[in-house]
Amino acid sequence: MSKILVIEDESSIRRVLVKILSEENDGYVVEEAEDGLRGIEILKNKDYDLVLCDIKMPKMDGVEVLEAAKKIKPEIPFIMISGHGDLDTAVNTMRLGAFDYISKPPDLNRLLTTVRNALDRKELVVENKKLKKKVSKNYQMIGDSDEISAIKDMIEKVAPTDARVLITGSNGTGKELVAHWLHEKSPRSASPFIEVNCAAIPSELIESELFGHVKGAFTSAVKDRAGKFEAANKGTIFLDEIGDMSLSAQAKVLRALQESKISRVGTDKDIKVDVRVLAATNKDLKKEIAEGNFREDLYHRLAVILIKVPALNDRREDIPLLISHFVKKITSEQGIATKTFSDKAIKLLKSYDWTGNIRELRNVVERLIILGGIEVTEEDVKLFASK
Repeated sequence: MSKILVIEDESSIRRVLVKILSEENDGYVVEEAEDGLRGIEILKNKDYDLVLCDIKMPKMDGVEVLEAAKKIKPEIPFIMISGHGDLDTAVNTMRLGAFDYISKPPDLNRLLTTVRNALDRKELVVENKKLKKKVSKNYQMIGDSDEISAIKDMIEKVAPTDARVLITGSNGTGKELVAHWLHEKSPRSASPFIEVNCAAIPSELIESELFGHVKGAFTSAVKDRAGKFEAANKGTIFLDEIGDMSLSAQAKVLRALQESKISRVGTDKDIKVDVRVLAATNKDLKKEIAEGNFREDLYHRLAVILIKVPALNDRREDIPLLISHFVKKITSEQGIATKTFSDKAIKLLKSYDWTGNIRELRNVVERLIILGGIEVTEEDVKLFASK
């Protein structure tokens, strides 16, 4: 069920909006407020998925309502209702964080489409915030080596800016950790962090996933749907494994970077987005450019800042710290007694060839915790850490 609040001082328009929305979808629960002060009072005590708010109202106008609501419930999208003379003000509310605006008298199709789009966006943002709460504790950069210290210093310098960052490195090195840290330490940290694994999405669906689609754009497009760029508005989008993205999708990403605009699949309508783009790849993009698989102009747009994450073999002094971190994490997750690793066991693990990097080390540590003794010994490592 989607809860919608209509704040409108003209009772006739308020009744029309409530009637249209209630009849459009049985899943819409529509409530109303007769002025801005009452609207804010309701918002303080209840949660809503969407607010429709008039601009010109007595006591407290729509701009004041929007500004007040963003302080108490910043995640709720606002659609502003503008009279003929309020157009400039309506446009200005977009800069203040409104999702969109509609003019009086409301056009039925425009109203319903805007409401569906706003609710789609709210759903994506809420899902992302839930995910962020679950995973933020899991994203830590462990290590004191010169290589990791240099990356941490780079993050401190780059995170406060909106500079785009291209993160490179082998599989399992922790490129996504760098992306999360860049977002967490940025002014956008309170806004969404949207992660897209470009290698995991079929090429024919990547554009819809990134930019959304309109109803009827393709066979399974049964309703309008917002894409990841819209969900990341005001926040950060992380394009992981961008080297696997199709050329057609690359062209649209380039436009998004150049013009801060995207268009959903199936329509030419532009949608403004304010998104910081981070990207990662395990491929040599310059080689991919030479082979015609990656756009050179997109590369230069993405690689404003380059961060190369070192292989575990190049930062072996961090292995004891990583083992200690994984022991605490794994034993806590699995509800088993903590274990220790002998000095000889750690020394032996430091000597291994970690082609799978940190991901492989974690798997080995988990195996040793499960199969080894209370203290994991050198013999346990030789027996259970087979590669």
